Amino acid sequence: MAVTVLDVAHWSTWAVCTVIKLPQLAAVLAAGSARGLSVGSLLLELAGFLVFLRYQIYYGYPLETYLEYPVIIAQDVILLLCILHFNGKKKRGLFFAVVFWVGWYMLTLRKWIIDLALNLCTFISAASKLVQLQCLWKSKDSGQVSALSWGLAAYTCASK
Repeated sequence: MAVTVLDVAHWSTWAVCTVIKLPQLAAVLAAGSARGLSVGSLLLELAGFLVFLRYQIYYGYPLETYLEYPVIIAQDVILLLCILHFNGKKKRGLFFAVVFWVGWYMLTLRKWIIDLALNLCTFISAASKLVQLQCLWKSKDSGQVSALSWGLAAYTCASK
């Protein structure tokens, strides 16, 4: 069986996704600060990932088509908790968990809701990046933002 370019793209994307947030986590933990990182941006990104994952599960897609999303979501949640900890807002973590948990179930109350939510995923993803860029622009300080994590994210977008 010959390895195709699509196979390489698929497996390399999956491999990158398993570590995509680790450079960002390492930077935050090493500095003991979340300076330069936007909670709003991370929440939007997390919402987009959860919508996509819920859509894939709802319609019964094969696990291989979305296996990287639970891994990325777990990394995002850990990063969010670190940011909230270093910003002194740990109690908000419970509020965000409840909101996402309720949203997870509300997405499938009606078929049109999950379909509409998926159609908004590209907008949500773009908005998350714009919110992070706006945070960087306002603070004029990249703080603990990891260029490696952004580079890995760019690779996964291009390979999909």
